[in-house]
Amino acid sequence: MLNHYETVFILTPVLSDVQMKEAVEKFKSILLEDNSKIVNEEFWGLRKLAYPIDKKSTGFYCLLEFDAEPTVIDKLEIQFRRDERVIRFLTTKLDKYAAEYAAKRRNFKSKEVKEN
Repeated sequence: MLNHYETVFILTPVLSDVQMKEAVEKFKSILLEDNSKIVNEEFWGLRKLAYPIDKKSTGFYCLLEFDAEPTVIDKLEIQFRRDERVIRFLTTKLDKYAAEYAAKRRNFKSKEVKEN
């Protein structure tokens, strides 16, 4: 049974764009190895943190929305903890209402991009 998940993680701000994309690809490959389907991927860019973490006040925010088995989440979060580039992460299981809202948000963003 595949569940719908969303994970947001913050990468350290000292990374270059290439290193940041390499880190994101690493986590995507972990998901794809276990037959997960990535639904949406967003880079929110360099943003100010609400409070300093490890003496850092900014970080690269990334969002991955995916369908996966519940056992995949443990593997993914272990890799988040092992990777020194990750400052913080949060994975949530989306219920049907949150999944509908995420789909609306994706559609709105795609329309917004097409208009510009």
